[in-house]
Amino acid sequence: MTPISHTYNNTDTGTEELNHVEMICTIVHQLTRNLTVEQIKEQGFADYYVDHTTGLWPQAASGMPFSASTFQSTGDPIADLTEDLAAEQKARITYDNILRLVKDDPDVYDAIKFLRAREIVHFQRFGEGLRLVQDRLDSRNFYAFNPAFDKCANNNCKNNCGRNGRCQR
Repeated sequence: MTPISHTYNNTDTGTEELNHVEMICTIVHQLTRNLTVEQIKEQGFADYYVDHTTGLWPQAASGMPFSASTFQSTGDPIADLTEDLAAEQKARITYDNILRLVKDDPDVYDAIKFLRAREIVHFQRFGEGLRLVQDRLDSRNFYAFNPAFDKCANNNCKNNCGRNGRCQR
C-alpha cells in the first residue's frame, strides 16, 4: 500500500506560488521604477529606498522581510494540508485588501484579481487532498498519529492495525 504522504503532490501548486511572487514583484517594479526622489519621500517610501533603492525586497506591509521560516512542514499530511489551507485563505484576504486599495488602477486590479482567483482554486485543491487523506484514516483517531510513519506495533498482525495505530485483537 502506498503511504498516505505519497498520495498527494503539491509541487505544481508550489511552483505556481513562486509565480505569484514573481507577478507581485513585477507589479511593484512597474509601479516604482520611475519614481522621483520627491515622490519616494512623499509616499513614505524613503526608508525602503535607503536600503533597496527601487530594487525588489519581498517583505510584508509591516516591513517584516520574507523568510522561508514562514512555512512549516511536519511530514504529517493532516497538519501540512491544514497549514496549506490556512495559507491560501490568508493570501486571499491579503489580495482582497489590496483590491480595495487599487480600484483606480485597472492593470494592477486585474492582475491581483487573477492571483486572488488562483488562491481560491488552490484552497479547493488542498481541501480535496485533505478529504482524500482523511477518508483513508480511522475518523475516530486521525489526530493521534502520523500515518506516514506510525505503524502497527505488531508487524505480523493481520487485523489492519496500521490503519488506526491500535491492535484490534
